Amino acid sequence: GKIATVIDIVDQNKCLVDGPEEITGVKRQMISYKRISLTDMTVKIQRSARAKQLKAAWKEGDTLAKWEGSSWAKKLAAKSKRASLSDFDRFKVMVAKKQKSRIIAAKMKELKN
Repeated sequence: GKIATVIDIVDQNKCLVDGPEEITGVKRQMISYKRISLTDMTVKIQRSARAKQLKAAWKEGDTLAKWEGSSWAKKLAAKSKRASLSDFDRFKVMVAKKQKSRIIAAKMKELKN
């Protein structure tokens, strides 16, 4: 559930990724392709770039803001927020959904007449 940058390709099964750690919390490590999902975002760096160069490229390209503006990131944020709800919070959400559906049904019935 974290975002990182592919720094180098090791072989057909693994790549080297780095966060940078100060921004995303991902340390430089080799990781299998099966464990990652690629996005269409790119950062202009050379192969095996150092952490300082990567951090500068992230700031220059405004990558974190682009990620937070994407629908994928918003979906992950909503999912984590939903998971942290208490039982009473889930009850309040259920009641609000019921009220919303009643209002919509009433308006649709009004429009049909």
